Amino acid sequence: MLLRAIRADLAIIKERDPACRGTLEILLCYPGFHALVLHRLSHRLWHLRLPLPARLLSQLSRGLTGVEIHPGARIGEGVFIDHGMGVVIGETSVIGNNCLLYQGVTLGGTGKQHGKRHPTLLDNVVVGAGAKVLGAITVGSNTRIGAGSVLLRDVGPDSTVVGIPGRVIHQSGVRIDPLAHSALPDAEARVIRNLMERIDSLENDLARTQACLREVAAGRPLAEPCRGESQSLKDREILEFLGPPLETADFRPESDGHDA
Repeated sequence: MLLRAIRADLAIIKERDPACRGTLEILLCYPGFHALVLHRLSHRLWHLRLPLPARLLSQLSRGLTGVEIHPGARIGEGVFIDHGMGVVIGETSVIGNNCLLYQGVTLGGTGKQHGKRHPTLLDNVVVGAGAKVLGAITVGSNTRIGAGSVLLRDVGPDSTVVGIPGRVIHQSGVRIDPLAHSALPDAEARVIRNLMERIDSLENDLARTQACLREVAAGRPLAEPCRGESQSLKDREILEFLGPPLETADFRPESDGHDA
């Protein structure tokens, strides 16, 4: 299984990295690949109930590659850690097959509780540079998390997450190119535009109502009803963007040691 996983890691790098020029270059020059190979060895030691050798090997890997992966983390096949520097993966993290992580990614915990406290990424998840995925949450398959985002809630499949805190824009049924980071939607700009249009509509309704009141005060019949048009669709989009309030009592940013 170890050799199969290593072959799958090699294959996904060749598929997704346009700078790759061959297997030998990957074996010698890709720190993300080196970190995964060393992690798979330390993970085996961890399951053999040899925690100290496993941690020592993971620390050696951290010094050599700049990637810190706790030996307890479970990582599937065909995973690509691109560039890798500054990536931190906590003890109870689970990463599915064919996931892509860029530099500076953190899969971390939010407190000192025991048990499952780190994220689960299902298959084909892409996590952009500098993104933070925190807590015992689940990220659905084929989901893309934009660079610099901070995700604190569960995410369904086939979604795009952007912002701080991370907000979801569903793209169900649309195949997402894992390398197309420039195609991330600007959710904030869209909602601000909707809000401005809503304010303009409300101002028009207010002006129409004032004109109606003047007509009524003057004793003249109204030419048309004094009401505006519904804006329910845009209101719903704005509310979806804002989302439910965060449960601040459940978010404790204390570190739980070396496993983020």
